Amino acid sequence: MVLALAIGAGAGAGSIVFRWCIEAFTRLFSGHTDYASVPGSAHPHMAWLGPGFVVLAPVLGGLLYGPLVNRFAKEARGHGVPEVMLAVAQRGGRISPKVAVVKTLASALTIGSGGSVGREGPIVQIGSALGSTLGRVTKVTEGRMKLLVACGAAGGIAATFNAPLAGVFFAMELILGTFSVEAFGATVLASVTASVIGRAAFGDVAFLSLPAFHVEHLAQYGLFALLGVLAGVAGIVFTRVLYAIEDACDWAWRGPEWLRPAVGGLALGLVLLALPEMYGVGYPVLEKATEGRYAVGSLLLLLVGKMVATSVTIGIGGSGGVFAPSLFIGAMLGAAFGATAAEVMPATAGAIGAYALVGMGAVFAGASRAPITAVVILFELTGEYTIILPLMLAIVLATATSRMLSHETIYTLKLLRRGIDLARPAHGARIGRQQVADVMETLPTAVPATSPLSEASGLLSLSGHGALPVLNASGDYLGVVTAQSAAQALAQQPAGAPTLVGEIAEQPPRVTTSDSLATALKDLVDASGTGVPVLDETGRPVGWLSHQGTLRALHTAPPAPPSERAPSHVPLHVSTH
Repeated sequence: MVLALAIGAGAGAGSIVFRWCIEAFTRLFSGHTDYASVPGSAHPHMAWLGPGFVVLAPVLGGLLYGPLVNRFAKEARGHGVPEVMLAVAQRGGRISPKVAVVKTLASALTIGSGGSVGREGPIVQIGSALGSTLGRVTKVTEGRMKLLVACGAAGGIAATFNAPLAGVFFAMELILGTFSVEAFGATVLASVTASVIGRAAFGDVAFLSLPAFHVEHLAQYGLFALLGVLAGVAGIVFTRVLYAIEDACDWAWRGPEWLRPAVGGLALGLVLLALPEMYGVGYPVLEKATEGRYAVGSLLLLLVGKMVATSVTIGIGGSGGVFAPSLFIGAMLGAAFGATAAEVMPATAGAIGAYALVGMGAVFAGASRAPITAVVILFELTGEYTIILPLMLAIVLATATSRMLSHETIYTLKLLRRGIDLARPAHGARIGRQQVADVMETLPTAVPATSPLSEASGLLSLSGHGALPVLNASGDYLGVVTAQSAAQALAQQPAGAPTLVGEIAEQPPRVTTSDSLATALKDLVDASGTGVPVLDETGRPVGWLSHQGTLRALHTAPPAPPSERAPSHVPLHVSTH
């Protein structure tokens, strides 16, 4: 609890410094607090250049952050969240402390000089680096280290966007990938602490000013459902465009990496000259879209422009997040959809802004596949409960559409392109590449479902496993009986306690002979007892998988093939406990 509070305070302070750096660099490079609010204006101190100064701003910014990132922390390049996910999944939550400093400066320079990216990726990486550093200083266990990293991410999101609930769910849904009481409690403490500090500095207001919306006609739910499907497609398109342009930049660039942001900044500057609304994060433009102040053609142009501008920013080596761009794209898509619906169905379509708001959450959900976070953060932005039903409907459909079209998300695809699959063993790992059939043990003696509990407790006490398979009279598999459930049943009052094994049989995670050991290990962690039955194609138990069996696989596993060995430039972290 103390560490969570400390990390929350650090993330809150970090968000203040980060916001201040963005504002300072934006004023330096553009002469305005937020150039997107006055697109096409000249720099006050370089009026002779007119709006053409935006061609030079990304070049000058790249000359500053390019060498900084290349020299001190190459992992600070890009949008940041995938690096944190990788650190939690395969590196024990270890993140270099210098990432916090380099990411703050690099992202602030990128956004301030016109980079069309968001603040969420950087602040997640900054807060997570603080959490990891504090965990290493206090020498916590690996499990606690990962939790502290999640606390840093939650605190950063909460303070930056004044969205404490969204910070909690972002950390658990995307960073940890699991929900537990301990994780919820720790991330809430960090999130609340960071929010209090953030509100003291920025005020208790949402980072976006959106008008109130509500559903005016039941027929609108059909329109919101269709928007959800379109938003899921838009999320996938954004992901594909992002990495296609990054590939094009990789192919075209042959010079030193530290110079790439400056030279590539010229291309970004030309995009900004054509569409100055793309300068920086772009929240003023987003707010205008929710107010219905753009025509459909302009909205679609801004949508495509944001995809291109964000992709070019990331592709040339810029540092910034993709959360805000996905909200921007969703707002443009939703507003265009709402304006079209108003033309076709003027009596039932309702306010354009409602579609823009729903589109924001739906495109983010389609790109990130984080529906809970999307619902919560959009609800916190508006405080309007009346929009929650269409918001949930569209977000769920966007997530389902995205899953049908692509296995990867905008975050995991970045890692997969580097040869890292979070669902598979880490590079060079000796456990995980085997099949379950190769490491399973002999199936323990099964217990009939009609056996008395007293008899089953005797078998469990003599067994080397904490659970035994249960079969019915026909020999069909029903589940397992664990020593824990048997002891709890025997401790109840005789009048209401179960008396037969079948009454307390439970279904463990399903593990089959064809599963990879890496997949089965995750199920094994969630299982009660000390193992799970291994089922064949017909659902009949044919073996047993335990932690001891997986350790035996360590001594029988062949060396990793060259293609799966860790690259020499990637540091290997060895646990000391």
